[in-house]
Amino acid sequence: MCRAREIAETGRTDPRRSPRSSLLSLHWQKGFGLLPLATSRVSARRSGPLRSRRPPSHAGGRPGPRHRVRTALIVAAAWSALVLTASPANAVADVSRPQRAGVTRLAPGVVYETFSLPASHGTAHGHLLTVDLDNDHVRVDLLRPGAADARAPVSRLADARGAVAAVNGDFFNISESQHPGVDPTFSAVGPAIAGGRQLKAAVPDGQRFGPALVPGTTAEDVLGIGADHVARLDRLTLQGVIVTKAGASALDGLNEYALPVDGVGAYTPAWGPASRLRATCGTDTDRGAACSADTYEVTVHGDTVTAVSAAPGKGAIPRGSVVLVGREAGAQTLRHLRPGDRVHIRHRLQGTGDDPLAFAVGGYPILRDGVPLDGLNETVAATRTAAGIGDDGHRLYLLALDGGTESGAGLTLGELARLLLGLGAEHAVDLDGGGSSTLVTRTPGSTHSTVRNHPTGVAERPVPNGVGVLLTP
Repeated sequence: MCRAREIAETGRTDPRRSPRSSLLSLHWQKGFGLLPLATSRVSARRSGPLRSRRPPSHAGGRPGPRHRVRTALIVAAAWSALVLTASPANAVADVSRPQRAGVTRLAPGVVYETFSLPASHGTAHGHLLTVDLDNDHVRVDLLRPGAADARAPVSRLADARGAVAAVNGDFFNISESQHPGVDPTFSAVGPAIAGGRQLKAAVPDGQRFGPALVPGTTAEDVLGIGADHVARLDRLTLQGVIVTKAGASALDGLNEYALPVDGVGAYTPAWGPASRLRATCGTDTDRGAACSADTYEVTVHGDTVTAVSAAPGKGAIPRGSVVLVGREAGAQTLRHLRPGDRVHIRHRLQGTGDDPLAFAVGGYPILRDGVPLDGLNETVAATRTAAGIGDDGHRLYLLALDGGTESGAGLTLGELARLLLGLGAEHAVDLDGGGSSTLVTRTPGSTHSTVRNHPTGVAERPVPNGVGVLLTP
């Protein structure tokens, strides 16, 4: 999403940040076996099929004919007034019943179709993938170029994995105009898991790109699929510890383009060669705040410190190495380390469910348990990409709209939630939109993907990750 559209839609990013796990609680995970570490657990709710609600009975028994006629006249009059006074800019459009066409079976369990619907800012056109997660030959995974700081068009990501279909994924660090001289990392906002491998954690809420968060949401929210092939919305919290001869301290970041104030982050080979300077810029409440003047970096290989530096560096991180970057109090924590010192680093992303996620992509929740979230924007329309979960986690919906401009066309976030609800989703997230919105498919026998929607801009925008639909033997 471009910065201009974000400002138009949100004014600024949400200043809140969900708390990181504290090091000194009594609930350290058994898998680490080192020291206690707290985790902020959020109970997961698994919704069942949507159920209709019976309207409350009329006091004194069933209403009579005269009462029903009078009620009908009142309702009709009210609706007539709404129709006459509502303007297209503020009317709430019924987008729950799109006109669907062009159904194509890409593979067993994977269907592609187009749709159109009248919306508040004009007719929206889109493209929809419906994936049966119960099909043993279908698998969904995160597509990525190979490093957290790399980008590629969705079609290229799909072709590299032989995906039958794909859409773009999470919002990302697309620009650094607020920090002259600092290069953007192009790293995604939220957590990421590919093929069961935990790649990165979420940035602080105030450092996000994308729409302003609504109550009850955080940058740690993801759409994921477990080893049981059931999709769910989850929240992935980083749990990490750094153990030195001086004691233990919390690890606050993992391959993130922004670290919390006073924090320490770990960067692995999955980060790539991008500069780690951006990680020390901004604050937990202001993405555009100045870069920290108090930083320190320590390189660890095989649990032994091999190098230290007063400033964050750049370049590929060798296999078997981890680079620790600290800012403010975190920098002070690292300054006592010297080459040759022993350091143990452990980290994991902890979800709210018992079944670990094999795939996860960061997303902006818009629908939970069949109900659109409170506070969703109903005025700014834009080209959107989204993912929805239906059939109690056994069906996945992936959609992308045709784009004309970065804003002023398409759907509002509220309309997007109602559209997915009408399609059958019980839970859904908004993914990166605008020029990033892309949906591709590959027809049987073809070696290359075809872009099905009309992305905003001249060509496909390179993105850091995508959601791919893969076929297995």
